[in-house]
Amino acid sequence: MNTHHRTWTLAPSAALLAVALAAGGTAYAGDDIETLTARQIAEKAREALLDADSVRVTTKGDLREPGSPNELDLALDRSGNCAGTVGLGGEGSVEIIKRGETVWMKPDAAFWKNQVPGGGEAIRELVGDRYLRGTTDIGLLRGMAWVCDLDTFVDRLTGVPTGAIPLTKGEKTEVDGVGAIPVTGSLAGRTITLYVATEGEPHPVRLVVAGTGAAKATVDFSDYDKPVPTATPPAGDSVDLNTLLG
Repeated sequence: MNTHHRTWTLAPSAALLAVALAAGGTAYAGDDIETLTARQIAEKAREALLDADSVRVTTKGDLREPGSPNELDLALDRSGNCAGTVGLGGEGSVEIIKRGETVWMKPDAAFWKNQVPGGGEAIRELVGDRYLRGTTDIGLLRGMAWVCDLDTFVDRLTGVPTGAIPLTKGEKTEVDGVGAIPVTGSLAGRTITLYVATEGEPHPVRLVVAGTGAAKATVDFSDYDKPVPTATPPAGDSVDLNTLLG
């Protein structure tokens, strides 16, 4: 089954967001973010993202396959806990919950058909509407649960060297009711616009990556430092994957 490279919609854009988050300016704590340069705003956003203990990430679109957008709606934290859904365009979706090393995963029918060809339908009938439960020692769960690691997520977005790529600061606007300043850069023929909150912490609130033609991906960031939901499925609503695999 091939889930690792498809589940993380943002992965192809990691270097592109790193452009917008590239260090290179000095921003002081007392600065009004609207008075800063584009690079200083980007540095503030980078620092705020690095300081976040948790965040909700919502994505839509896929720069690789415009006709089959991936979607992600996931709350995740520094401890590797998460709760939400991962969509693979027309190839299925999965509800995922992770607490510690334990993972609960509930794929839909399309997932079983496309990701486990040949045996997926039989597994779906056996599992029914229950979750699969196990630990990250199991390859299937590990391949899905890696998206829950906020440290890995942040490293992908801030750890890519980009050099002195020009950034442009736009006019203040709103993103879902939040005041934000756009910072725009480009790399490899793609245009990246990062929207940074102007009130409170200068968190990234939206990333838009536009490729060639209609290819476009949008990533929204919200619920910074809010605890990941702790509810887990009752034992009767899940199937031990080790038992299922025999």
